[in-house]
Amino acid sequence: MKHKTWTGTAAAGAFIVLILDSKTALYGASEGIELCIRSVIPSLFPFFVMSIMLTSIFMGASMPVLRPLGKLCGISAGAETIFLTGFLGGYPTGAQCVNQAYSAGQLKHDTARRLLGFCSNAGPAFLFGMVAMRFTKIRYAWVLWLIQILSAVLVGMLLPGKDQSNTSLVPAQPVTLQQALRRSVVIMAEVCGWIILCRMLVAFCSRWFLWALDDWVQVLFIGVLELANGCFQLGRIADEGLRFVICSIILSLGGICVLLQTRSVTKDVGLGKYIPGKLLQACISGIMSAVFWQILQKI
Repeated sequence: MKHKTWTGTAAAGAFIVLILDSKTALYGASEGIELCIRSVIPSLFPFFVMSIMLTSIFMGASMPVLRPLGKLCGISAGAETIFLTGFLGGYPTGAQCVNQAYSAGQLKHDTARRLLGFCSNAGPAFLFGMVAMRFTKIRYAWVLWLIQILSAVLVGMLLPGKDQSNTSLVPAQPVTLQQALRRSVVIMAEVCGWIILCRMLVAFCSRWFLWALDDWVQVLFIGVLELANGCFQLGRIADEGLRFVICSIILSLGGICVLLQTRSVTKDVGLGKYIPGKLLQACISGIMSAVFWQILQKI
């Protein structure tokens, strides 16, 4: 009852703000729609289709080559492909795979909750479709993806409660191009919905207080709120090295909108260690990206 009261109060407050300052809301929504049409959909949609097809092929497949990595991260033997699909499918595919495996009785409850801390990450669709164009060299996107993988592995090593038991995931049925297309449309619609809603909130925040902050702080704030909007704003950071570090942090963190999406696909297992895992990964990624950037400048 208390949850409904707070939700109703927040919704009523937001409704009043929309009425009192509809011009800002309209401006934010228009910018969000323009961002989706001009950048997000053209850059992400083709990658979504291909990543869905690849994920369906690898999910549940027997891949002994991943066993050493799984053992290092404390993943149940036989469930290592969840880690792989989490990187190929992007947010929140990995979390959804964990929830499906738990619901099917293939993962223990504690194990599933732990895997949520490092098995859901930014995928190549977002990195090469959206992020790469924010930098002067394509290799920076490849390095950012490497940092995502390494930081996730480190989180898997550091999170307590490793599971060394054996399990067997049910192989997924490979999807057809038509099925991948249909799923991509649904995912794209949800992503754009979050982007538009977040862009409206950013418009209000910009009007109220963001204008007083440095550009990099504004980008970090927006990225924590919603990942796509934050990455789109990266160009406002003149120093490419700082841009690289901020991008790495918000990619690892995922942001509040990704958190809400993750929560919607993990109803059976809950959020588990997703939040502490993402916070730890963001810290590790920030440090690693600063080191990698210095190395990149010497190559």
